[in-house]
Amino acid sequence: MADASTAPAHHVAHEVLSVVFRVSEGTVEVLLWQRALAPDQGAWSLPGGLLDAREDLPTSARRLLAEKVDLTEVAHLEQFAEFSDPHRVPASADADRTLASAFLGLVRSGTDPRLPDDTTWHPVEALPTMAFDHAAMVHRARARLAARLSYSNIGFALAPRAFPVSQLRDIYVAVLGYPVDSTNLLRILSRRSVITATGETGQATRGRPPALYRFTDSYLRITDEFATLRPPG
Repeated sequence: MADASTAPAHHVAHEVLSVVFRVSEGTVEVLLWQRALAPDQGAWSLPGGLLDAREDLPTSARRLLAEKVDLTEVAHLEQFAEFSDPHRVPASADADRTLASAFLGLVRSGTDPRLPDDTTWHPVEALPTMAFDHAAMVHRARARLAARLSYSNIGFALAPRAFPVSQLRDIYVAVLGYPVDSTNLLRILSRRSVITATGETGQATRGRPPALYRFTDSYLRITDEFATLRPPG
């Protein structure tokens, strides 16, 4: 048996990937870029890259989003998982295996950042062919987001800065995947001081103009750690 001095060195790479969601026209979309080179050439990937030895993980995630897909308008970014399967990425001359730290990023509705030609938004419910284990990361991040909606104010990072309750309900419906009653949602979020009336009204499509609301805080806050938003019935 080889001792530590004779055992071959194992080179481990550490990448930082971001699952960035937005809600557009009632659909949850994820930001992906198409790989131009092998391995998995032509498949779609999450934006990211290798961790810089001089950076912490959140700094690296934001830098890579800016460098890889020109995205700087991220309203919320949090690390949500580590992926360490030894075979998740093929070994290369530079690394025997690659670890991944995955981040959940959110972009406000109505924000339409300019993207490179190889980057676009895809519906989460209709993902294209994806590289490596990136599809699993998307689904895990979606589950994390849905859970967060129940017990935190994370909707601030998906909604515009001012909105009618009907628009906020549509965002909740898209993320949760089941109907949500506007009156009940307003009652719950107002009671928890998650949203606040602005005193202004929006444009009326029919009837009287709707009251506009805003999120009380623009940073993540746990509002009821034991709360769960359940489907009707």
